Amino acid sequence: MAVYTPVTEAQLDKLLADYDLGRCIDLKGIDGGIENTNYFVTLEADGEQTQYVLTLFEEFSYDEMPFFVELGKWLAERGVPVPYAIEDRNGIGLKQLNGRPAFLQPRFHGGHVDQQDLTPAHCASIGTALAKLHLAGKDFFLTRQAHRGVFWWRRESASILPRLSQEDAALLSEEVRLFDELREQHADEMPMGIIHGDLFHDNALFVGENVDAILDIYNAATAYLLFDLAIVANDWCVNPDGSIDTARERALLDAYAAVRPFEAIEKQVWPQLCRTAAMRFWLSRLIPWLGISQASRQGGEMKLKDPDELKRILLSRIKQPSSL
Repeated sequence: MAVYTPVTEAQLDKLLADYDLGRCIDLKGIDGGIENTNYFVTLEADGEQTQYVLTLFEEFSYDEMPFFVELGKWLAERGVPVPYAIEDRNGIGLKQLNGRPAFLQPRFHGGHVDQQDLTPAHCASIGTALAKLHLAGKDFFLTRQAHRGVFWWRRESASILPRLSQEDAALLSEEVRLFDELREQHADEMPMGIIHGDLFHDNALFVGENVDAILDIYNAATAYLLFDLAIVANDWCVNPDGSIDTARERALLDAYAAVRPFEAIEKQVWPQLCRTAAMRFWLSRLIPWLGISQASRQGGEMKLKDPDELKRILLSRIKQPSSL
């Protein structure tokens, strides 16, 4: 979470006029994150204070947002602890504020866990939560192609190759080719549905070792369910040198499978999907790192993350593939 677009109390008051939630007594920007603008909002009604989160979307148009409005509502109604757009007195959750699509959402009160502090119990808890999210989204009535999925990484990898070393260019090209090969062979066999798409450890809140909330569902798309799990494994179960902590990964995979058992084809393709997930985020970090593309926002520069972190994970996945 971060603040790129400023919001004044007067602007917020105009938005709140559509609700019956009370008056604003505090508006505070939330630091961190790289994609959207977020504020904590404290409202008072009948002498009681309630906290909310106001999110302004920096990369999506207003017309792209109904998918996320409906998805958040759908998952929350099925017991998945995700933020959702609170509807005003007219049943409208999607707003516009300062030229940006905006949601007013409930605030969860769990805390973040630093990557180095994640335990097998944390990984088991997120594995259970992710499997429940996948099952809850199975019958969701809308679909969405990932905005940084296979077609994006084909195009962007080809564009970026001249800027890379010969070694990195060969590595990136090979991983793109291998996923294309996997997709051609098994496209119709692998379970698909709604995925989170970006469930790194900083997109979850915990109370103790139990998941309290899954945040930032705005990379959600219709894709291979196992790809989502690979994204989680590559972040939640990684050591500083890029190698995988087998105890954490085993806890993650076993807990997930206890809710949604793996199919035979998933056991076959798991090693490659772990590599593909690492490649996808390596590429998305490389692009702004090299200055090729920057996010267009009203304020603030995109916060860069070191692409070599994902390259190390990719190389580790190649050297030591895991199994379901």
